[in-house]
Amino acid sequence: MTIHRVEDSPQIDTTSLNDQPNFGTIPGLVWAFRIHGDGTAEPLFADKPIENHFEGWVWIHLDLASTLATQWLAASGLPKAGIATMLSRDRHQQLHATGSFIHGVIADLERDLGGVRDCIGHLRFVMTDRYLVSGRHRHLSAVEAARIAIESGTHRLPHAASLLELIVEQVADGIDQVADSMADELDGIENQIAEGSGPERSKLARLRRGTVQMHRQLSGLRAIFHRLERRCSEDLKPGLQLAASRLAQRLDELDHSVLKLRERGGRLQEEMSIMMAEETNRHLYVLTTLTTLLLPATLVTGVFGMNTKALPLTETDSGFLIAMGLVFGASVAVYLLMRRIGVFRL
Repeated sequence: MTIHRVEDSPQIDTTSLNDQPNFGTIPGLVWAFRIHGDGTAEPLFADKPIENHFEGWVWIHLDLASTLATQWLAASGLPKAGIATMLSRDRHQQLHATGSFIHGVIADLERDLGGVRDCIGHLRFVMTDRYLVSGRHRHLSAVEAARIAIESGTHRLPHAASLLELIVEQVADGIDQVADSMADELDGIENQIAEGSGPERSKLARLRRGTVQMHRQLSGLRAIFHRLERRCSEDLKPGLQLAASRLAQRLDELDHSVLKLRERGGRLQEEMSIMMAEETNRHLYVLTTLTTLLLPATLVTGVFGMNTKALPLTETDSGFLIAMGLVFGASVAVYLLMRRIGVFRL
């Protein structure tokens, strides 16, 4: 969750930033688009070379799980600091900005054939006013949504920064949809608690864990865009200037909603714990009552079970019936006593 200016980061190599990287045929390429001056996008073939000199700018998206893709990155001619970010395994969200390029890591929800998952993946990127090179190790939801929006023509991207803004907005939209789904599940759990039926604790625990995870993701995004807004936006080239204030405001509002869900989940968990404690107390009450009622009968049977001389009723023909009468009488006497003192009432 860090953001640096080039003056604060001596490790950033700013040499040869004006040199166009050697794209050519890119192994591990997932997709690529050439964005024209009017913001319209043209898809490029993944198995054909990408020209080094072109009108507009390009978006190149890589599969970083491919060894060939990482080898291409190392020799691509991209800024060294951007290459280091792309190849790193750092999972902290970050944004490093200079006047000539931006590179960083953004968290995103993973997706598979079944749709969006609740696992967090990371998008790594390096961006100048001529290209945005991004990469991921697993399929990501927001990046896929941005690609679909570009292909459908619903979004025009006048510069590379607008693509990064679109991706961040899609991240926010994805979290918003997951939050809405969680809110519906919490509504169902709340209804079950109101009806007195106990919902599954594992389901509520999963929802609370999801809200904590989303809050962490949003906190990181909020931090880097607030810092960008305060420190770096005025130093960037026009094609790299992000709408940091607008994005930060959107993320602030979304994080506020997620925090409300987390608090709501905590309250429901407390109510569920109270319900479980009451149910446990009821069970203990029944067990204690039965134990108390049977204790005198147990004492009587214990006395008559002793193998000692001069035991009463041993020589009496109706001794067994008298002993059983004592057993039941003792229990009835205890019951009447407990009822009189108000332990329970019929």
